[in-house]
Formats: sequence, structure tokens, C-alpha cells
Amino acid sequence: MKHPIPETPADYDHTRVIERPDGFYWTDAETGSEYGPFETLLDAVQDMEYNADSDYEPGETLEEAEDELGISDWIDPETGDPGEESHRLSD
Repeated sequence: MKHPIPETPADYDHTRVIERPDGFYWTDAETGSEYGPFETLLDAVQDMEYNADSDYEPGETLEEAEDELGISDWIDPETGDPGEESHRLSD
């Protein structure tokens, strides 16, 4: 038995995701711009939530983000804290 999925009123959100035969689209209610098609609903939502003003880059690894922030990748074995670059010992 199928259960109907309730629809959110159009004036409720600033964006809406629409499924069409060729994929998923999202629409910005403020500008009327439409983005897509996206292969999956998740892809459309991730694109919709992406903030171009942030420093986050899709596909960026933790190590790359830490490197941008200047966080050392060496962990002090005694304290478990990130070590300082100047104190790194080479093997």
C-alpha cells in the first residue's frame, strides 16, 4: 500500500527540489533560478546546500583541510595532540 508523501507549501521554503524524468532539479524561490539535472536527490540537495562563500570544497580530504589551516599532521605519541612542525623528528 502506497502512502502519499505530503507536499510542503511553495511559500514555506526558499528552495524546492523537483523530480523530473531526466533527473532532480532544485529551484531558488527568491531568484527563480533552476539548477540541475542531478542524478540523485542527494546530489541535488548537496548542491543546494553548498555555500560558495565558504572555504569548503567538495571532495576535499581532512588532510587537505588541515593543511590549509596549518594544522600539523604529526601527532605527539605521548600526549595525542597535534605536534608542532618545528618539533618533528625524522626517522
